[in-house]
Amino acid sequence: MRRTGVRLSLRPAMPRGKCVRRLGPFGQGVSPMQPLPLLVGLIALSFVSVFVGVSRLTPADLFHLTPVQLQILYISRLPRLFSILVSGSALAVAGTIMQQLARNRFVSPTTAGTLDAARLGVLVSLIIFPGAGLLQKLGIALVFALAGTFAFIAMLRRIPYKNTIFVPLVGLMFGNVVGAAATFVAYRYDLVQSLAAWLYGDFSMILAGRYETLYLSVPLMIIAYAYARRFTVAGMGREFAVNLGIDYNRVMNVGLAIVASVSAIVIITVGSLPFLGLIVPNVVALYRGDDLRRNLLPVALLGALLVLVCDLLGRILIFPYEIPVGLIMGVLGSGIFLYMLLRRASHGS
Repeated sequence: MRRTGVRLSLRPAMPRGKCVRRLGPFGQGVSPMQPLPLLVGLIALSFVSVFVGVSRLTPADLFHLTPVQLQILYISRLPRLFSILVSGSALAVAGTIMQQLARNRFVSPTTAGTLDAARLGVLVSLIIFPGAGLLQKLGIALVFALAGTFAFIAMLRRIPYKNTIFVPLVGLMFGNVVGAAATFVAYRYDLVQSLAAWLYGDFSMILAGRYETLYLSVPLMIIAYAYARRFTVAGMGREFAVNLGIDYNRVMNVGLAIVASVSAIVIITVGSLPFLGLIVPNVVALYRGDDLRRNLLPVALLGALLVLVCDLLGRILIFPYEIPVGLIMGVLGSGIFLYMLLRRASHGS
């Protein structure tokens, strides 16, 4: 038989000269977000961040650093910058994974009780093991974060009415119950101030020797990238994933373990960064769709950039004093969260 050269395609025919506008989760036509502008902005603001602080340090001083300026740079400024970049990117990636596995755009460690459970774990470690080191506190917070995350997923499976807005509200109520329990226990043991220290993220106390636990987030993000395709398939449902040969339970456990581990690490090291894992994945998805593997790099860059901007604002607004970055993130994130809720409701979904 003679080959005709005709190729069959399952894609619908497209008119010549026409292009298709890719739709985001809210139905708008959007253009792709490129990682390069995010990277350039992140590098520029990182350079600025090194020279913002009470102690005077300018770019010109880099060519003739005094011993005091050298200590400021290596003990305070650079560890603080590294903590901002790693915690912002890791928590944003964790939020993306959780949204994919829960199949809901408004689910994140903040709206699923994961951060509240991790704080409860920190409180328990302060009561039972008052002399425990940072790694011991991290282990206990990780156990509680895992328990809280799996408890939320178990509740999610039992909810018959899985509305896009209803599900995160259930998560917020669950987190408030956990937070109320932590507050009650803190009052009983006179640890309210210690609990409040973990409430808002704060990079002012980050020094060399107190941020190294964030290194554990880096291999977790690498694992997340390696499992990205599996997370995408698992997010389409158990039946769909099983039909494609994916071990659904294993993928879910790996994803939730990454989310809980990152949340515990960030809580222990810098405190809570509310709504970061919620708003960043939604903004990236508006421009790049739902391909998790393709979105991880922009999500990590935008998460780090957002935390860096909030940290700079906290250092500049009432200079020489400082506003905790968690407070700024809470105000900004809650406003954007409400906007997204109202926008989704206005679209009737």
